[in-house]
Amino acid sequence: MTNYQKFLGKMSTFIQFTNLTRRLLGDKEESLFRRLDRSRIPQHVAIIMDGNGRWAQKRGLPRIAGHREGIEAIRRILKIAVEIGVRYLTLFSFSTENWNRPEVEIDGLMELFREAFKRELDELNRNGVRLRAIGHCQKFPPDVYRSILEAEKITKDNNRLFLYLAVGYGGRDEIVDATRKIVDDAVAGKIHKEEIDKELFQRYLYAEDCPDPDLLIRTSGELRISNFLLWQAAYSEFYFTETLWPDFDRVDFLKAIISFQKRKRRYGGADLA
Repeated sequence: MTNYQKFLGKMSTFIQFTNLTRRLLGDKEESLFRRLDRSRIPQHVAIIMDGNGRWAQKRGLPRIAGHREGIEAIRRILKIAVEIGVRYLTLFSFSTENWNRPEVEIDGLMELFREAFKRELDELNRNGVRLRAIGHCQKFPPDVYRSILEAEKITKDNNRLFLYLAVGYGGRDEIVDATRKIVDDAVAGKIHKEEIDKELFQRYLYAEDCPDPDLLIRTSGELRISNFLLWQAAYSEFYFTETLWPDFDRVDFLKAIISFQKRKRRYGGADLA
């Protein structure tokens, strides 16, 4: 047997294994779809997309390769979120703390933002997705910032899914920014001290018209929320998975949704049933 024939034999085995894996995943997905309660789909799902760097390191690849693969995961999850009727999806895409990463990684991430906005915008628009950025994205390179503003403008009339990208975002910064705006308006006489309550404070947050997340997912096995939606996640259900973000697929997402549907949300009240 020649080396070429051996190579073809290995490729055939690999293809058979891949096709079998896809069939098994398809069967698993179908099974999860049957268990899904369509009347209890969470309105708002927020995701801390963690594990890109570790995914790349495990494969001997540069960290940016993990970030690139993470974009493919975003595409998968966007599609299934639309399919099952999630209305709001918030993705923690770039935190204020991420500015402390090596310059070469930050440059690579900015380039991925450039590519993603060019490549994905038409499809987002066709699928009725409205995109909005929350955070200090004005600190991004000018061309990336312009791309974000353009994407917001082009998709502003869409209403099938509201996609919030948390970029240059920090939960503590958001609370401080809201407090400063309230103080400014109070000094200007636009509001009075007695009017300040939870509902008013909500109106000063970055996404004032977005409901609080029902479900917050974090990948990669870390058990913290890392300065993400600190105000909004007060009564969110948390779902933690060991799966690294680039590997997070439709089956993983459905598992998170079904886990959410098994829980009773009391908001501090007693379960009298």
